[in-house]
Amino acid sequence: MEIVGSVGAILAHKGSAVWSIAPNSMIFDAIQLMADKNVGALPVVENGQLVGMLSERDYTRKVSLKGKSSKDTPVREIMTQDVVTVTVADTVSECMQVMTNSHIRHLPVMEGNRIVGLVSLGDLVKWTISAQEATIEALQQYISGPY
Repeated sequence: MEIVGSVGAILAHKGSAVWSIAPNSMIFDAIQLMADKNVGALPVVENGQLVGMLSERDYTRKVSLKGKSSKDTPVREIMTQDVVTVTVADTVSECMQVMTNSHIRHLPVMEGNRIVGLVSLGDLVKWTISAQEATIEALQQYISGPY
């Protein structure tokens, strides 16, 4: 089943607020921000440019398991530098394919060099479920019809 919808439609529905962190910030501050905002990843931004991504997975694998201190280690040391991004025109299906192939759960949404949003796997799943529910409702109304 092809899921109809674009990243732009998801952002219009959920909002486009993006919290980010600087690469020289300490990991503890990034984790605190993620907890405060209830998000699982942060774009790492320097001088207005996306330079990396930091996820809870990065923290658990590169700090916690390696015995590093989150209060003494800068984000730059553990962030993912090769960031996969999408645009507002990309489709839900395309995003799911990118996430699956890249083994990631968060995609920054870009317009040129500017971050305009962030979509998570959860956002895509919610969108897909809503689309399926709408399709089922339309089919039920078609079948029962106004007889």
